[in-house]
Formats: sequence, structure tokens, C-alpha cells
Amino acid sequence: MHPNHTPRRTRTSLFQRSKTLPTHSYRRFTTPVIPTFRYDENDDDSFSSDLRRDHEGDSSNFTAGLNSEEKPVALPSQSPSQRITRLWTHFSLTHFLKFSCSFSFTYVMFLRAKVSRLEAENFILLTRCNSSRVLGSDNNGILHMEGTNSRAVVLFSVVITFVLPFLLYMYLDDLSHIKNLLRRTDQKKEEVPLKKRLAYSLDVCFSVYPYAKLLALLFATVVLIVYGGLALYAVSDCGVDEALWLSWTFVADSGSHADRVGVGARIVSVAISAGGMLIFATMLGLISDSISKMVDSLRKGKSEVLESNHILILGWSDKLGSLLKQLAIANKSIGGGVVVVLAERDKEEMETDIAKFEFDLMGTSVICRSGSALILADLKKVSVSNARAIIVLGSDENADQSDARALRVVLSLTGVKEGWKGHVVVEMCDLDNEPLVKLVGGERIETVVAHDVIGRLMIQCALQPGLAQIWEDILGFENAEFYIKKWPQLDGYRFEDVLISFPNAIPCGVKVAADGKIVLNPSDNYVLEAGDEILVIAEDDDTYAPGPLPEVRMCHFPKMQDPPKYPEKILFCGWRRDIDDMIKVLEALLAPGSELWMFNEVPDQEREKKLTDAGLNISKLVNIKLVHRQGNAGVRRHLESLPLETFDSILILAEQSLENSIVHSDSRSLATLLLIRDIQSKRLPYKDAKTSALRISGFPNCCWIRKMQQASDKSIVISEILDSRTKNLVSVSRISDYVLSNELVSMALAMVAEDKQINRVLKELFAEKGNELCIRPAEFYIYDQEEVCFYDIMRRARQRHEIIIGYRLAGMDQAVINPTDKSKLTKWTLDDVFVVIASSQ
Repeated sequence: MHPNHTPRRTRTSLFQRSKTLPTHSYRRFTTPVIPTFRYDENDDDSFSSDLRRDHEGDSSNFTAGLNSEEKPVALPSQSPSQRITRLWTHFSLTHFLKFSCSFSFTYVMFLRAKVSRLEAENFILLTRCNSSRVLGSDNNGILHMEGTNSRAVVLFSVVITFVLPFLLYMYLDDLSHIKNLLRRTDQKKEEVPLKKRLAYSLDVCFSVYPYAKLLALLFATVVLIVYGGLALYAVSDCGVDEALWLSWTFVADSGSHADRVGVGARIVSVAISAGGMLIFATMLGLISDSISKMVDSLRKGKSEVLESNHILILGWSDKLGSLLKQLAIANKSIGGGVVVVLAERDKEEMETDIAKFEFDLMGTSVICRSGSALILADLKKVSVSNARAIIVLGSDENADQSDARALRVVLSLTGVKEGWKGHVVVEMCDLDNEPLVKLVGGERIETVVAHDVIGRLMIQCALQPGLAQIWEDILGFENAEFYIKKWPQLDGYRFEDVLISFPNAIPCGVKVAADGKIVLNPSDNYVLEAGDEILVIAEDDDTYAPGPLPEVRMCHFPKMQDPPKYPEKILFCGWRRDIDDMIKVLEALLAPGSELWMFNEVPDQEREKKLTDAGLNISKLVNIKLVHRQGNAGVRRHLESLPLETFDSILILAEQSLENSIVHSDSRSLATLLLIRDIQSKRLPYKDAKTSALRISGFPNCCWIRKMQQASDKSIVISEILDSRTKNLVSVSRISDYVLSNELVSMALAMVAEDKQINRVLKELFAEKGNELCIRPAEFYIYDQEEVCFYDIMRRARQRHEIIIGYRLAGMDQAVINPTDKSKLTKWTLDDVFVVIASSQ
């Protein structure tokens, strides 16, 4: 500024007055700490303009008074001294008015008590002067005066102690501001108000400690009774004990204060009753919240399961319905069992979906709990340590994600400190991930690889039509299934005698006590030793027992050699993630010169890369030749480019790209099946109606289903069906020998859950080496129209080192596994077939 410039206002500013101060005092004063108060901008407009004008005037005088050797100090935009003065004035006036109001109310109460005491003293003095009572009346007056003084003191104390906390709470945030003003320090960091800190502490206390609300309510009730009792004692003539009792009655019953006399007593009584109503309402709210939380916990499945020897299912998938059905049938003989399901779904939704399955649980109870199998607290909630079997279901995600989740669940199970007494059955999707789960879980982990089981089963069914129905009868608990049990009375018997020792079961193998291995289809000369167990196929575990040896006729029977293998032509429609394993199985089972056509949308170069990355060496394939064709199996013109009438077997695979949606996958498989059969029916010549009259009876001659059935006599079509609802569409039309993936996997999971030893039996039967299920023609064992019993045929099959477990007569749709009356003579024909367990060649 110009040095001759004079300020507009003539009042002396604080900076002008500070010129006479020492240098160190001046410098200390020019940098004050400005308390951070927030005011409305509209209210401070005039004040800001004044500050600017004062700053212009003060800065000129200030720079003129500086010494030549001193450097000028940069000034803030507003004068600190004026801001401190204004803030302190505003703070003082506001809080002085608040404190004056509060103190005035307290002082009024004090004066009222003092007036009451003076009136009592005046009354006593008048009584002593004008009355002629005995001397003892003086002592009574003195006592009454002392009682009046004590009541006034009590009233004053109650008012002060009652008002003081409210006053402290009102000025709680101002304590930090006063503290900063006294220290004259600059608080650049914004502090949290004390009220917010107090509210946060109470919130944390009520959240962490479950009984904090109840204790706070109890404390408030005690304080109300004590303060109310003392207030009643101060404004009435009753004693302290009587006043406390009246205070309790007013709190408990808000209408009991109606008979109070006097203004003070009525005011205090109404206040106590109002506080009692507030406490009672709070208590009702707490009780209501507690009951609601308890009911909500039960509804959402958060309560603990107090069960033992139950089956625990971890996860939720489309296989759950079939799995529960098989477990219910398995527990029917013991009157039902308990199955606990733990999944990351709402409990009510799970119970609703289970009720939609509409099948009889036969006494089995299904308990649903909502939680994660990856959390130890949720696992303990479902009594994981007491379960006799734990089933880990694969998720509806893709195979890699499902197997990764299964691995995490197994890791979580190994972290249970109490351990578990049962075994764990894990559903895997990819065979390559099985060793990792075995490594983590150890010997108590049993795995069922869904894709591998279904792939191998599809190949077996393609090479042997009708085998899918046999597997459904053996895997499920509805008909006959595998059981292992000790029979000490058979120790020392040869296996050929053990084979015909059970009227209601068929022995299939022996579990050797020495090494624990299960030997399927052992030699006739094997002698049972102590501790050996017998593997049988029976209706249930309590429906069979050894009996006396029946008489078996050893007569001459035809000795047929197994027919030689011929090259076959097989078509794969679609792409599965384990298609390389299926190719390896076909390489082991087919004769040299066979062809495998692969028809899918994957480019040829990418196919070979995927097969090579999966571990398949295409150059080492000897028996089969790969033929690649690219196209969409759901488009008719793409299918018409294939020689569909020349294939021996056609396998319609569930597309890997649609494995997350079973509805879309089944729709595509069903459409492909219908297109293939329609194309075949137009290319293949019609057969004589008499030849297939028994097979296609019930449909008119012009029906499209009849034409497709005639075409199915040439080639075998196997469809991978995932949904049981699609199964009905295929089975009614009888145009395909189907494989129901989800249902067969559920059956295998249920059997392994009931007895983990069965998993070794299934793996051997599914493998390309070892023993397998086969369908043999009757000419291997009987002559045409020969009448023999089932025991005789079993003896004859032993000459071929085979075990016959059932048969299917000509004209029958279903095979009979484990016949009931094995000693009954039956007339057989060459059109009949037998189901056997034989070693693969």
C-alpha cells in the first residue's frame, strides 16, 4: 500500500496497539491459533468486509513500523486478533446464556426449597409462642424442622445430580474448543467430537456384548427407582423406604399414582410413571427383538444340528434329488435315517425345492442348514465330526471351478480339530484333478469322477446295447445292489460252492482279509479263510443269508467260443472335456481297422492341439483311425453330409460349452437324436413289419416314431442325457438306448456313501481292463428249448470263468437281476440273453 494511505475507520486495531510490544512478544502475537468454528457465510459478510478494511489500514501502519534490518512477515487474509475476539465473544455470549438458563432453573428450585423451609420454621415459632402445650412439643418441633431441612437437602441434591449430566452432555463438544483456545495451538487435523465418540463407544458395546442392552435397561430402572424415591421423599411426608417402594410401584404400574396429594408429589409421580412406561416399552422392544432373532435363526437354518451317525451332504446341485431318493431307499430297512444338507442357499428355498421332488422319503428326515462348507463354524454347526458319511457335491459351474471348490472343501474338512469318524465321498468332474484331492484328503477320501464314469459307461453301452438299464438296476437301491459281509460259517468253502450257497443273493467276489483287496470273479479253487468277506448282489443287506447247498445237475452244454472282433465305425457328435480318455478306452476295446468319426464345431487344428495337451498321442493309435468333420450337430444340412446309415454306433455327447446348463444341453442332444433318426429312416430300407411287430407295437404304420425305430435296428444311438425329465421323452419314443448322467452319478455316490468299499468294485467294472459287465447270448450256456434251473446255468458259466447275475427273456423289456427262485426249472430259448461278470479280453 501507499505509505500516505489512511484507513477508513478511526478505531485502533490490535496490530496498531501491538507496535509498542517487544519484538519477541510481537512475533508471538502475530501468529495466534485460530479455533475452527463454522458460521453461516451470510452472517459473516459484514464481518469479513470489516476485516478486509481493517487489514488494509493495519498493514500500512505495520509495515511502516518495521525495522530496516527485519524482513516483513506475510500476513493472512484476515486479521487473527479480530477473528479471535469475535469468536470468543460469540462463544462466551452463547454459552453464557445456556448456562444462565440452566443455573436459573436450578436456583429457582433451591429458592423454592428454602421458602418451604422458612415457612415451616415460621409455623413452628408461631406454635411455640401461642400454644400452651407441654415441653415435649418443643422437641417435636425441632425434629420436624430437622426433617424439613433434610428433605430440602435431598430435593436439592436430586435436582443437581439429575440436571448435571444433561449439562455436561450439552457442553461436551465445547470442552475441546475451550482447551484449544487456552493452549493457543493450531489444530490442522479435524478432531472427532466427544459426542460422536461417546455414541460410537455405546454402539460398539451394544454390538460386542449381547447382554449390554439388558444391563443398560436394568441400570436405568434402578436409577429411576432410586431418584424417584428420593424425590418422593423430598416432596411428601413418607419415609425413605416407603418412598422407594412407591417409586417401584409407579414404575411397575403407571396408574397407581392417581391417589397422590399435593402438587409436588403429583409432578414427581407422573414423571416416575412416564419413565416406567418408557422402560416397559424398551423392555418389550428388546424381548420382541430377541424372539424375532431366534425365530429368524431357526427359519434361516442357523441353529446347530444335534445328530450323530447321519449322512452329511455339502453343496447343492441338480443331482441332489436323485441322491436323496437313493439314500431314502437305502435307509428303508432300518426305518429311515437322517440326511443333513449344508448349502449356500436360504433354508426355506432348499426345503421348498426338496418338497417339489415329490417322492416318498420312507421315514428319512432331511434337515437343511444354510452356510458354507468352507467355514469351520458352519461345518461344526451340522455335526461334521459325528457324520458316518460326508458327500461333497460338485457345483453347477464348469468342471475346473467345481473341482477347485471340492478341493477347498476337503481342505476345510481336514482343518476340523475334532476330525470325523466317517469317510468322505467327493464328486469330481475331471479325472486329472483326482490325484490332488487324494493327496490332500488321504485314504479316507473316495472320489467319483462323474465325466469319466459316464464316458466309460457310454462306450460300454454303445458296444453292448441294453447295458444302461442293467447298470441302473445295479447302481440304484431300488432293485439289487452290491453288499459286503462276513459269513464265518462259510470259512473253508471253495468259491464254486459259495456261489450257490445263497438262495437270495449272487456272490461276485471276495474281500481277502490278508491284504484287504477285493477280488472280483475269483477262481473256483479259492478257499475262504477266517476274516474273508463275501461280495454279493442282493435286494438288501438283511434279505440274504447262506443256506444248504442245492443239487446241481452237471450235464453236457454247448461250448461256444467268443466271436472274433470285427472293425467298427463309431461317430461322436459333440465335444466333452474327457474325450481323450474315451478315445483311449475305444483303442483298448475295438478291433484293428476301426474308425472313429468326430463331428463337432471345434476346428480340426484346435482339436489335435487339445487332444495332445490332454496327453493323447495320436500317432500311437493302432486299432482306431480318427476322422474329423466340422459342423453343428443341431443343423440338419450338416448332419446330412455324414454317412449316418453306415455307423455301427453313434454317441451324442453333452457339449462342453453347454455343461453349465443341463436344459440347453439336453435340448441340443434331443434335437440331434431326432434329426439323426429321421435321416437314417429315410436312407435305410424298411424291414418286414413282422420282424419288428413285437418291438414297435402300439404305434401306427405311418408314425414317425415307428420309422425311427426301424432305423435303430441298424445302428446304436447313445444319448448323454443330464435331466431326468428328458429321459421320459427318450424312453417313451424308444428310439435310443439312453444314459442318464446325473441319475447314474447320484446312484454311485449313494452306494459309495453307504459303503466306501463299493467304490473299488465300480472302478474295476468301469475300467477297460479287468472284469466288466457283459451281455451274453443264451447259446453260450443252453440249447434251444432246454429246461434247466438258474443254478445249473451258473455252474455252466463257471466253465467260462464267468458269473451270471441275471437274464432277460425274449420279449421282455427289463432284465431280471438276482432271480428269486433259482432252483425253479425254466424253459430257455436262444433269443434270451444273460448278464454276466466276465474278465475283459
